[in-house]
Amino acid sequence: MGEQPLRVRKVLAYVVRGSELLVFRHRDHPIERTGLQVPAGTVRPDEPLDDAVLREASEETGLEGLRLVSYLGGTEYDVRPARPEVHERHVFHLAPPDDVPCTWTWHELHDGLKPPTAFEFLWLPLAHAHVLAAGMGALLHRLPEADGYGLAP
Repeated sequence: MGEQPLRVRKVLAYVVRGSELLVFRHRDHPIERTGLQVPAGTVRPDEPLDDAVLREASEETGLEGLRLVSYLGGTEYDVRPARPEVHERHVFHLAPPDDVPCTWTWHELHDGLKPPTAFEFLWLPLAHAHVLAAGMGALLHRLPEADGYGLAP
């Protein structure tokens, strides 16, 4: 039998503006490999989940003033065979500040531990959010805005 996968605590941010969801693509990698994603990241040891999602969303987007709306729940995502990990995901609904552009590029700095990663951000209609990569859309149906967009269970 194979080794048990490493369990990693993650947070995902559904940043919603009206009927649109904030998504990004990796600018320097083929979309076929990385897909469209939502801001997400690893929870630090002893970090409260709500602090982690606000920190990760701000680091990945460059946005200040993101607001926590609600906790949508937890889910798991098995990353194997890409990596021997199972992600314990905690998904949050966030609201953006009022002055967010329609599109922008941001470079996540990774705490200076590796080269910056360029992300291209855009707003995706919730009705099309089923295209998210790596199971990131698993809890979209829990958004209050999901009613009427075919996302409710």
